[in-house]
Amino acid sequence: MLGALVLGAYVAQAYGLQFISSNRSAFLTSPNVLMVPLFGLAFGNRVSWRILFSTALACLGIGLMSWEGDAHLLADAATLLGAAGYALYVIMLSRCAGRHSARHLAATQIVSMAVLGCLWMVMDSANTDRMQTLGGRLSPNLVASLVYLGVVASAGMLFLQAFAQRYVSADKAALIYAMEPIFAALFAWWWLSEGLTVKAVLGGAMVVGAVVLYEWRGSKISPQ
Repeated sequence: MLGALVLGAYVAQAYGLQFISSNRSAFLTSPNVLMVPLFGLAFGNRVSWRILFSTALACLGIGLMSWEGDAHLLADAATLLGAAGYALYVIMLSRCAGRHSARHLAATQIVSMAVLGCLWMVMDSANTDRMQTLGGRLSPNLVASLVYLGVVASAGMLFLQAFAQRYVSADKAALIYAMEPIFAALFAWWWLSEGLTVKAVLGGAMVVGAVVLYEWRGSKISPQ
């Protein structure tokens, strides 16, 4: 189930990115921070006003950093669906991470994603020549990108997430993940020489402020 959820979230976001900008995708994905504590209500978790305010502040900060126009109904809907899937994934992972080895959880998810992804690829290519022309479309840069996305951004992150959520609640984990756009902006500034606008800096400060607000007075919520 965990592998299916995270694969569905990845595919939904990848579909949306074909039609909308990465900034808009980041904004539409950010509500998963707020979805986690709200979905947690269905699992019997308690949600405080401090959590709700912190998650709303984090979403607002991400939106300030990454908002753009050019809406696309299907792409926007798919991206939001991916955000919902990832929110459910964070909740389910918190519920089972304490009962299983992080290595076993990560390995099982990777195998599940690989099997489901291959089946999806075969079915999607049944009536096209995509599979036959795949070899000719693979370049060294593309292969290097796929290796990084598979080994570091997928397998490595799944292991770290499974390990960390043994000790961190789903609500707190979602807020920490809200800092992802900040790291993206910093890497873009360092690696691609992209500038940081005042709006981006203010939005990043709001996200950090949301995390600090959540941690202030110490959270007593434990993983369910």
